[in-house]
Amino acid sequence: MSNYIVIEGLIGVGKTSLCHLLRKRLNARLVLEPCEANPFLASFYADPKHYAFPAQMFYLAGRYQQQVELLQRSLFESLTVADYLFEKDRLFAEQTLNDEEMGLYNRFTELLSHHVCCPDFVIYLDAPTDVILSRIHRRSIDAEQVIESDYLDALRARYQALWDRWKQCPVYMLDTTNLNYVDNPKDADYMCKLVEGYIDGHPIEGAPKPYSIESQGRLLFS
Repeated sequence: MSNYIVIEGLIGVGKTSLCHLLRKRLNARLVLEPCEANPFLASFYADPKHYAFPAQMFYLAGRYQQQVELLQRSLFESLTVADYLFEKDRLFAEQTLNDEEMGLYNRFTELLSHHVCCPDFVIYLDAPTDVILSRIHRRSIDAEQVIESDYLDALRARYQALWDRWKQCPVYMLDTTNLNYVDNPKDADYMCKLVEGYIDGHPIEGAPKPYSIESQGRLLFS
């Protein structure tokens, strides 16, 4: 039985909503990205060139602190669900930092990478870019309203490259275009049964299989 799982995906795709659902239905411990508002985030979205590095380092510090706490508190005696994979931090860094900033970022992450938890499996949520943009607009977080489709497409490509080289645990890819597990009880039940099947090692009928390059089981939204 799995004890630590991660829900991943692009901004606005529904990661945190699914985590809250699993906390309620499966009595899971919840680990969300650090809730402190990033003081550089709005400036970054408006002017990425000048604010990428402080925004990135703020997130890195918060995510790393959480990972250390996970290891120290032995949370994995019961089900723990997180809405991010620590390795995602590098995806954003690669997309936004210049060469000099990336060199400094690498020096920090080389020191930190030995104190990070690996999940039993990852569920990667995705949907077409226009669907994700509509969700971002609907949830009305001011700092996110300047996000453009090119940014999401480039980030999706980096996630795909991560899964292509990922060997640490299974990754299950799920298209959420027609799923509304926030408002639709049937969709909520389906998602809980899907996740429970993966946790117990007995996936439900029709559940996505673990991603591999050979299976070509990738989501190619743009």
